[in-house]
Amino acid sequence: MSFPVTDFDERYRAISARDTRFDGQFVTAVSSTGIYCRPSCPARTPKPQNVTFYPTSAAAHEAGFRACKRCLPEAAPGSPAWDLRSDVAARAMRLIASGVIEREGVSGLAVRLGYSTRHLTRLLSTELGAGPLALARAHRAHTARMLLVGTDMQISDVAFSAGFASIRQCNDTIREVFGLTPGELRARRKMPASAAPGAIDLVLPYRGPFDAAGIFHWMAARAVSGVEEATATSFSRHLRMAGGAAWFEVSQDATERLHLRARVAQLGDLAPLVSTVRRIFDLDADPLAVDQALSANPELAPLVARTPGIRVPGSADPHEMLIRAMIGQQITVIAARTALTALTEALGERTEKGLLFPTMSAIAEHGAEVLRGPGARIRAIVGAASALADGSLPLTVGDDGVEQRAALLAMPGIGPWTADYVRMRVLGDPDVLLPGDVALRAGAAASGLPGEPGPLISWAERAAPWRSYLSAHLWRAAPARPVRRVRAPQTSPL
Repeated sequence: MSFPVTDFDERYRAISARDTRFDGQFVTAVSSTGIYCRPSCPARTPKPQNVTFYPTSAAAHEAGFRACKRCLPEAAPGSPAWDLRSDVAARAMRLIASGVIEREGVSGLAVRLGYSTRHLTRLLSTELGAGPLALARAHRAHTARMLLVGTDMQISDVAFSAGFASIRQCNDTIREVFGLTPGELRARRKMPASAAPGAIDLVLPYRGPFDAAGIFHWMAARAVSGVEEATATSFSRHLRMAGGAAWFEVSQDATERLHLRARVAQLGDLAPLVSTVRRIFDLDADPLAVDQALSANPELAPLVARTPGIRVPGSADPHEMLIRAMIGQQITVIAARTALTALTEALGERTEKGLLFPTMSAIAEHGAEVLRGPGARIRAIVGAASALADGSLPLTVGDDGVEQRAALLAMPGIGPWTADYVRMRVLGDPDVLLPGDVALRAGAAASGLPGEPGPLISWAERAAPWRSYLSAHLWRAAPARPVRRVRAPQTSPL
């Protein structure tokens, strides 16, 4: 079976097999017990006539079910559907995870998506079984559970970190969703939290296999000094959140668990930060479905066998990602890293612990004084920063992919490679191919695929809807020096 699975019989076979691949993709509500579970729940498989499948835990809760205390469905990785799909429901889920409702309310979410509040509520209720408030509450409950079992934070701090308006609201929601008080939920954790006082140390769930070495190597090659730091088993960076400067580090331990350590200026930034980290490391991907689909092509099977569970890195900040992509056009990764470091040292905001990437306003005002290279390229970068700063160029994780691409292409100095690369990194679109990328085409040629844009585009149709992961494999397969016959505007992704 491969994602998406929507048929009742296929889903029932998945829960009968307790298949962990489907955890987070749907929940199973059982009328005879009044609970909902993840597909891999070890409890006895319920009778089909007692089962209802829901796309989200919020929908199951709205229907009157509570979370299973045994399998804790909220602890599963997130659904890969929100990247695979590009409809309004998927965009709403990405924005809800980024904390839009906590900051701007349902009306702000509706404005971002271009709908009235009433119509958006009706649309999400029909599509996902729950309205935006219920979806946001389910996300808060998930965050609160994660903090209760993964840290020693006081319950009052957990409430505000998860986005609840009050401790009472948090307590009531935890009781409704899990059938436990926050204290009882914390007491059920299997091991004591290991975070030092004042630190947050969480384990990040993901579906295996996971190419940790590859993604840490990717980060290390592109780390901007002062902002980011990477080793063979860790990546850390400073970033700007709604409440102020923040910092995080992701590392892998000997048991292959991923740990997140973080500091935030305001507790309300923690949940959006966790969502951002999950996007950066592509932790909600379904690697078995991707690997299975790509391996069906004989030319790709050796690449998948060499690197199972490859990931497509996301972005820490959409605006930053566009500037990084534009600076990286037509130059090497090393040269782009040098230019970005110089830009950050000159215009970035200094904190006690490190540097924050420059604001778009700073780049718009002073970028021309710092950036080096052709005048047209500098003007394009400064112009894009100015448009991002004044809001005339919207760029968020909740954008419609087609509209985002068109808006970017309308900007001077932004071509198809940059627009599509930003779509891949910012929206997490799993089906982007960059035929103008010289490293990707070199990897294609080295793998026995067409090395020219037209033939490569035609061949890659068989890899849909996973062409972003195909791109990642081809980048990995590129020889140290691209073959001479492969020519394109870009040299390597940033």
